Amino acid sequence: MEHLLEEHGVKVTANRLLVARALAQAGRPLSLMELEARLETVDKSNIFRTLTAFKEAHLVHALEDAGDGVRYELCHSHHEGMDDDLHVHFYCTRCHRTFCLESTPVPPVDVPEGYEVETKSYLLKGVCPECAQ
Repeated sequence: MEHLLEEHGVKVTANRLLVARALAQAGRPLSLMELEARLETVDKSNIFRTLTAFKEAHLVHALEDAGDGVRYELCHSHHEGMDDDLHVHFYCTRCHRTFCLESTPVPPVDVPEGYEVETKSYLLKGVCPECAQ
């Protein structure tokens, strides 16, 4: 995990390692509240500052979902100017979790002339396999 932080130019600290590990172990995007519940020894302001630093260094994707706001996931892209780690996300309307569909890339979208795309996000909503059973 330290190597990933260093690759993105993020200074390695104990709290940053804890946040990065929690995001990696989750296997899906997490909200600030979910991270706070997983990291009982780290206060909310430290988690938020860490996420802000990660976002500035392009170490996390911050995505808005249909649930409780913003969720965060580790970005494994190594290109500063281009993110080769973009994928579709799925929001379950029953359990309110967001999942990464990593094998489904964000489809290209043509925008009218004059528009300049800065970020891409693609969210599908429905029922996850676990809730469908």
